[in-house]
Amino acid sequence: MARSALWLVLLFCTLLHSPSWCSTLTKAELEELENINTWVIKRSFPCSATCGLGLRSQELCPIMGTGNLSKTSCKLRTIRCLDTWQCGLKTQTATTGQRLVLDCLEEVMEAMGRFAFVVSWRFARGVITSDDSLFTRYEALSLDKVVLDPLREEDSGTYRCDVLDTDKRRVKRMFKGVKVLSPNELSLDFTKGLIHWEGPVSVFSNITTTRHMYPSSTARNMALISMSISAVMSAVIFLFLWGLYRKRTAQLSQDNI
Repeated sequence: MARSALWLVLLFCTLLHSPSWCSTLTKAELEELENINTWVIKRSFPCSATCGLGLRSQELCPIMGTGNLSKTSCKLRTIRCLDTWQCGLKTQTATTGQRLVLDCLEEVMEAMGRFAFVVSWRFARGVITSDDSLFTRYEALSLDKVVLDPLREEDSGTYRCDVLDTDKRRVKRMFKGVKVLSPNELSLDFTKGLIHWEGPVSVFSNITTTRHMYPSSTARNMALISMSISAVMSAVIFLFLWGLYRKRTAQLSQDNI
């Protein structure tokens, strides 16, 4: 600890370039600093998880008392990292009868040891939400996973998992919305449907046709209506022409008189 404190003071003096601060170190302390060997972080890689606990790799290199950095003796170490414990809401759709597994720890935290965490589940039935007031406690047999086998329509809703570490600190919260559909109501096979509609078969291939498109009674009624309309139109035209003829004849008779 004493050596670390001396290094911090020396670094502070170097950054500020303040002789008054540096002059507070005695000659014995300066001689001790020259004999101290320590490690510094040369490179630090991003966290392996965007939310929840993850792993981060760091490259450590030794630094001698002379201030020279030894690159040949560098080594890598892996440490835990946590950018944010809130993972937001993810949704997925499945059909009844399937086997659905909701994993809370996932690969990164599984690698750290599944028994190093305490996982609790809550469930909001029938809605996709992140409102905490709508959730009730849900007992998961596998603790870190919820296994729905077979999947039922009443399993639709939002599942929330909270992860605590051994110090009872929250390290992850994730919402998983599940939509369960009946295969008899909707087919999710988009590729099969696309092949059906874009194939050479007519879109009306399921319609069974006979020689007569309409029933005989419908065809007879349509024929009678057409004939009636034609007869009425013919009668109207005949009467109109007959009236013109009578009027023309009467006019010629008056002219002759």
